[in-house]
Parts: sequence; structure tokens; C-alpha cells
Amino acid sequence: MDDLINKWYKNHSLLYKVLLFLSTTFLIVYLFPKTGKFKYNFDKGKPWQSENLLAPFDFAIAKSFEEIENETAEIQDASIIYFDVDSNVKSGVLKDYDVVFNEMFSDSISEKETLYDVGTSVINKIYTHGVLDEDYSYSDDKTIILIDNQVQISKTIFSELTKADEFRTVVEEELSSNNLSNHRTSFVSLFFDIVKPNVALNLSLTDQALQEELNGISPVRGNIEKGTLIISKGEIVDGEKFNILSSLEAEYESQVWSTSTYNLVIFAYALLVALALLMLLLFLRKYRVEVFLDNTKVTFIFFNILLMILLTTLVINYNAEYVYVIPLCILPLVLKAFFDARLGLFAHVLTVLLLGFIVPNSYEYMFLQIIAGIVTILTVSELYKRANLFISVGQITLIYIIAYFAFYVIHEGSITNLDMETFGLFILCGLATLFVQPLIYIYEKLFGLVSDVSLLELSDTNTKLLKELSNKAPGTFHHSLNVANLAEASANEIGANAMLARVGALYHDIGKMKAPTYFTENQATGINSHDELSSRESAKIIIDHVIDGIEIAKKYNLPDRVIDFIRTHHGTSTVYYFYRKEKELDDNVSIDDFRYPGPKPFSKETAILMMCDSVEAASKSLKEPSSTKIDKFVESIINKQMEDGQFLNANITFKEIQSIKKILKNKLANIFHLRIEYPE
Repeated sequence: MDDLINKWYKNHSLLYKVLLFLSTTFLIVYLFPKTGKFKYNFDKGKPWQSENLLAPFDFAIAKSFEEIENETAEIQDASIIYFDVDSNVKSGVLKDYDVVFNEMFSDSISEKETLYDVGTSVINKIYTHGVLDEDYSYSDDKTIILIDNQVQISKTIFSELTKADEFRTVVEEELSSNNLSNHRTSFVSLFFDIVKPNVALNLSLTDQALQEELNGISPVRGNIEKGTLIISKGEIVDGEKFNILSSLEAEYESQVWSTSTYNLVIFAYALLVALALLMLLLFLRKYRVEVFLDNTKVTFIFFNILLMILLTTLVINYNAEYVYVIPLCILPLVLKAFFDARLGLFAHVLTVLLLGFIVPNSYEYMFLQIIAGIVTILTVSELYKRANLFISVGQITLIYIIAYFAFYVIHEGSITNLDMETFGLFILCGLATLFVQPLIYIYEKLFGLVSDVSLLELSDTNTKLLKELSNKAPGTFHHSLNVANLAEASANEIGANAMLARVGALYHDIGKMKAPTYFTENQATGINSHDELSSRESAKIIIDHVIDGIEIAKKYNLPDRVIDFIRTHHGTSTVYYFYRKEKELDDNVSIDDFRYPGPKPFSKETAILMMCDSVEAASKSLKEPSSTKIDKFVESIINKQMEDGQFLNANITFKEIQSIKKILKNKLANIFHLRIEYPE
């Protein structure tokens, strides 16, 4: 049992990666739609590239969006409107008419009886179908049904109803036909007082009737029987063929896979997702070993991939038209900020391939996103400079727009119906990409990683730790500044991370604060503290500045990427001066007692620091420096480090080392202010 526990403990890192791999695969498959994928790709107006296609089963042809819209519009135009009628209003108006008429016209008027009959005729006419309570915007030929107490009493057209102000026209016509126009003013004012509407729209019944008709719209038209030839190879996918193929694709994904082979589809999805994630792990193991061995970093990479897939699936479930709003280019930006461009692009491409399963127009989507990812990697440099990020996001957005425009022209053959809203989505995507800056800060706090933005903050010489170094060990501080300048110039020359190299150089000797006077650059009085110590004691103090530096760095919460410079800046080299001094007293002395604990530099940046640190420190011993002396001096120090195998673990080439030598020679020549010797 103990052996099994020990075995598990030794392999706990690998077991964690296996669990992370399986859980990420499960979550991605869970997010994916549980359907099959139609195996044919087709575009409207383009030739059918596959073999002759026969219907694999019976299916209905789905109506297009335009067809359903047209049917809906026709039903709305032909729908019947229901109005409620109050039959009691007319009798009330007639009673009011008797009272008002007798008050307004005296018996002395000879045509009073005729005038009365005209008024009664007007009331009967305007209330034949009823008077509307307000103006409605229906067409005159719109069919309407009049109901009284939920009982249909008549069916007519809208123009037969009398609008609220139309009775005036009826009154004038009746008076004119009976030669009573001289009473027009008083008669019209009489009707203004007594006419009341008795017809009102029954909105609930009208909407209910309309909805019943709309619900009767069939989403399909016609059927295709199994074995029927749908399209032949080389045939153009025109409007009708496109509708049939789209119907087959929808039926294929919604019915066949969900009912018969659901578990098999899930298993197939899991295999493909697992394969993609396995490729990422193999890439890390072969080319990014330091990342692969760090479970936090592997978790961080998997988390970001899962986050992008989650956001995309949420948007697709809401509305697939907004899929381009997702700022997928944040993924390579974040990974480049914390790791490198190659890893960022590799993870981005794998994520886009996985999303190809669920997005509409998958080829178009993958092409756009991969191109945008490449542009992101190529254009975004020095992320800590805000202007660079804005410029790069603008370039990414422009690439999106250009590529989408090209695809649209290929598919449609014209730009007549170009949808400008999609361009707006790309602009929103670009604006969302700017969120990468606060996101990087959040990730630094959550995962304990460090980006170039944090490195910029650490490079400020006014930080508390560097101020303490300048106060306690001013010589070491000045030495660190010189080394930082040399390291930055060397890193720029070979394309390494210049900001990381500079920050590492600024903090590499902070351990000397513990015993500053035991290091020559801080011995301002000329008194050497080592004179009172044995060679072994002196060597221990010198070597311990690495361990002390690591302790101080952890106390001040410096990132691991910076602490790596403290660990490796002397590699496994020896304190040769004190070793040789001890050997004069004891021939049996072991050189390992005078050796730094290491490890050796394991990156370009840490290798650069070792070279710059050794050269800058030793340059103080040069007497009457000249260009020839400096060249030999630099060659001697770096060649000895190479002979000791100090750079075997660093991914740095001989060509890059030669370039660094050249930079160091030029910089030292400038430091010592060498001039050409003119003849006297």
C-alpha cells in the first residue's frame, strides 16, 4: 500500500494533467450541440462538388424565411377584423334627437316635418352598420365582422362603417337633396350634440383570430422520398436545390443523430476533442517543457481555451448571427503575453478547429479566425504599450472586414445586398478585444503569472526593493543597472524578451544586500572584509548571495520568472579566486565546495544575463582598456562559460552567442570612452 501511495505521489503531476485533460474534454463535449454533422459542404450559386446525392430518407422541404414572411403578410392583409356593436346607442340617439329638434325648431317653420324626417333618415343611415369610436388605419375593402354580445350580427367591409366626423357629409347630402340647405348650419350643430359612437374594435378577438391563422402556416412544402436524386455532381446549387439541401441538412442533424446514434455521436465528438487537446499537450511536452512541467500554466492554457468555447456556444445558442462578436483573438494575445507567440498561435488554431463543429459556415469562420489570429501574433508586440494594442486591434478588425467582404462577394456574386450590420459586429469584436489589458491583470492575480505589463512596473528603479538595494549596496545597484543595459541590448539583438532580461538583471544581485561589504563594488573605504576570513568562509558568503537573493525575492513577492534569473545567473560555475587560494593551503580541497548550486541558465534571457553579468563585473579589472583588450576579454569570459557547459540547457545558438559578444564589445568600448589614437 505504501509503495502504491509513493508511486502515486511521484506521478501526481502527470495524474493531474490526465484529470485536467479528461475534465476539459468532458466540458467541451458537454457544451457542443448533441447532433451529427452533415458531411457535405455546399454554397448557394456554386457547383455541387461531391458525388450524386440521393435522399437517404423521406423528408419535407422546409420553407425559406422569405416564403414564411410572405405568407404571414398575406394572412395579415386578409385577416378579418372584429368590432363590438352597442345596439342601444341608436335608440338613445333617436330620443335625444326628438328633444333637441323640438327645442331648436319652432312650429312656425313650414318645412319642419320634412326637416324632421331628414334628420331621422340621417340617423338611420349612419347607424346602419354603426359609428366608429375612433379613426382606424384599415383599408376600405378590409373585411369586418360586427358582433353584439359575442353574437355575429353582420359581415361587411370597413368603408361601410361611419367614421366619427363623416356624419357631417351625410347631413349635408340629405339637406341638399331635399332643398333644405338653408338649415345646414343649425342642423349640423344639432347632430354634433347627439351623435354617439356605437362601434369599437374587439382587439382580443381580432388578435386571437389572426394568431389561429398564423399558427396554421405550414413550415414545410412538399416531400422528398427516399432514393430520390437531389442533385448531381457539377450541378449548380440554385435557389430550389439550395432549399432542398438545407432542409436535408437540418433534418439530418435534428432527427437522425438525436434518435438513433446519440451515444455514438457523443463518443465521436469526445475522440476529436481529446485528439486536439492531446496535440496541445504533446506540443508543450516537446517544445515548451518548462510550461508542461508547471501544472498551473497548463491549467491556465486549458482554462482559456474552454472559456472561448463557452462564450461562443452561449452566443450561438442565443443568436448565431452574433458569433463574430466574440473576441477570439484575446486567446493568442493572452498566451503571447504570458508565454510566447508560437504557443499562442498553436492554441488559437486548435480552438478554432474545435469551434468549427458548432458554428454556421464553419469554413468561412475558421478561415477568418485563423487569419485574424496570425495577424494578432504578427502585429501585437510590446503589449505594455497601449498605443501598440490600439493599432493592432484596428489592424485585426480591418482584416476581419476585408476577409468577410471577399467571402460575401464569392458567395453572392455582387455587393448589392451587403449587410453592413456584420461589419458593425467586427467593430464590436475589436472593441471587446481591448478588454485583454484588465484580463491580463486578473489572470496575474489568479494564476500567479507575470506579463510584460508587470515587468514594466518592476523595471521602475523607484520600487521599494530597488531603493533598498541602492541604499544598502550602491555599488551593486550601479552594477545591476549596467548589466540591465547590456542585457536589454543583447536581447534586442537576438530577438529575445528584452523587458524580461532587463528586469532579471535589475534584481539578480539583490542577495548582496545581506552582506554588501563582502563584495568589491561596495567596498568604498578600501578595506576588504575577506582579509579576516578563511577562503572557505569567503566563498560561502559569495555563493550564499544567490540563496539570500531568492529568499528576499520571495519575501517581496517577485514573480518566478524573475527569481529564475537570481537562481541561474552564476549557473554551476566556481568561485575560482578563493578555490585557488584554498588549494595553495590544501591540495585535497574539493572544487565542489566552491561551486554555485545552480541550476544552469535554461532560457535565452537567463543565458544573456550570465554573459552580461560576468563581462560587466570583470571589466572593472581592465587596466588601460583598448579595443583589442576588450575583444579578447569578452571572448575569453564567454568561451570559458561555453566550455563549462553553462549554456547547454538554454535554447540559444552559437550564432546568437556571437551576436551577443559583438554587442558586449561595442557597449564596453562606449563605457570606457575609447577613442581612435591620432598620430602626434
